[in-house]
Amino acid sequence: MKLILRADVEKLGNLGDVVNVKAGYARNWLLPQGLAMTAGPSNLKVFELERKKLEARMDAVRAEAKDMQARLEALEVVISVHVGENEKLYGSVTTSIIGDALAALGVEIDRRRILLDAPIRQLGEYSVRVRLHASVVAVVPVKVVSDSRVEQEQPAARDIAGESGPDGKAVEQAAEQ
Repeated sequence: MKLILRADVEKLGNLGDVVNVKAGYARNWLLPQGLAMTAGPSNLKVFELERKKLEARMDAVRAEAKDMQARLEALEVVISVHVGENEKLYGSVTTSIIGDALAALGVEIDRRRILLDAPIRQLGEYSVRVRLHASVVAVVPVKVVSDSRVEQEQPAARDIAGESGPDGKAVEQAAEQ
């Protein structure tokens, strides 16, 4: 099915391109989302009349994405996680956790726009890609740190109180051994 793209579509084409796609992709996604229109003689004329408006709108969206890219790349996201022995994470850091950390810093990003090849399962510094537009991808530095450092910095009042540890033994006894 031949279509005229009304917006930049990732892995397909840019505004104004005439592309050939499968009918299901056109009917179920491109046409309902307003990303394309059928490529007939009458629609070609209509598109040429709309072209300047669509290009202006796409330029505005692209400029907004570039601004967001600059803001994101200036941030440093620090995610504190629980770790076990050998600095292994309990669970992993996923796109939703990174999205929540960005929201805490005042930047609302849909988690589906955060591109991770695989969930993060180790402490360290990572570069995470965020797709803001079909042609704009920001790289956000994410630092995954252990939250046990915060617990170690707290005073040893728990030891004196005689609370029991995770294994059921008193903390005082564990400290003496």
